[in-house]
Amino acid sequence: MASLRQRMLEDMQVRRLSECTQQTYVETVARFARYFDRSPAHLGPEQIRAYQVYLTNERRLAPSSLVVAVSALRFLYRVTLQKRWVFDDMIPAPKKPRSLPVVLSPEEVVQFLDGVKAAKHHAILTTCYAAGLRISEAVRLTVSAIDSERMVLRIAKGKGQKDRYVMLSPKLLAVLRAWWKVERPRHWLFPGERPETPITRAAVQRACQIAARRARLAKPVSPHALRNAST
Repeated sequence: MASLRQRMLEDMQVRRLSECTQQTYVETVARFARYFDRSPAHLGPEQIRAYQVYLTNERRLAPSSLVVAVSALRFLYRVTLQKRWVFDDMIPAPKKPRSLPVVLSPEEVVQFLDGVKAAKHHAILTTCYAAGLRISEAVRLTVSAIDSERMVLRIAKGKGQKDRYVMLSPKLLAVLRAWWKVERPRHWLFPGERPETPITRAAVQRACQIAARRARLAKPVSPHALRNAST
């Protein structure tokens, strides 16, 4: 399994999949292997089907989580193990129900952010909202990404591993400057428990959940909901 894992990682790196996607796919395949206590190289369509039934009926995973599992297994068998299957038949993907995204009003955003007590969490969640960033982009912002002369933020390796610029509003710049004075970060704008690493997505999501409960909003709040509210 170790050598197969390395081959899969290399295949994903060559295709420039994000680090988050690589980690998710590897963990998904590892759980698949543990379920049967065998290397995925020795498993086939029947075991994959049984595993999908298990995830659907016993684990009761949401369609979005099932899609991730399908994508990981398809990558493993199509790319790394080079199986010549009809993948839509062998590893079918569930239909995702179409639902409207949660959109917070400006008043609800203010109410939510008022409930974020930690300076770091307040700054990063404000950034998700004001700049319309994905959480994966916000956690990896560096100090040098702030261009106050041009009033832009440089987003390195965003979705699709593409760099881009987003507008930096004067209000967000003031929030980030206030945060810098508190922490004085050197590289990562929002460092984690160790200064040499950025804050984790999980830490931001936990802070978001705590603030949402404190704000007592009727709508579910997440970093992605904050991003939707900015558009």
